[in-house]
Amino acid sequence: MRTALLSSLVALVGLANASEPRLALQVGESTLQAEYARTPAERERGLMERAELAEDHGMLFRFDAFRQHCLWMKNTPLPLSAAFMDEQGRIVDLIDLDPHSTAIRCSKAPARYALEMNRGWFALNGVELGEQVQGIPGL
Repeated sequence: MRTALLSSLVALVGLANASEPRLALQVGESTLQAEYARTPAERERGLMERAELAEDHGMLFRFDAFRQHCLWMKNTPLPLSAAFMDEQGRIVDLIDLDPHSTAIRCSKAPARYALEMNRGWFALNGVELGEQVQGIPGL
């Protein structure tokens, strides 16, 4: 009985994650799918406890204020890279983030958004500072 209940719960959680809408974003010639973390709770949770992230999938964070923002990797086992963007979606900083690190990594310039992808995604796709991220809601 417990096994059946646990299996049902796991299936429901999986369905909830699978049904979350994803944003279709474009940076230069590269396209990706991103979950959209808008609320403080969604931003706090981020990609914590994710064992894997599909090759061209990531998470877009929208911050309430346009200012310097910081990220950390507590409880996040994936090596990630992040792009901080200004209010127009232009990349103002690119950083790498180490798994499970509690080191706080901040943007060098004010940002409204951050996009986390698998480590090296931005470099592999030739993404540089100043590039525009297309497809951000409201831009």
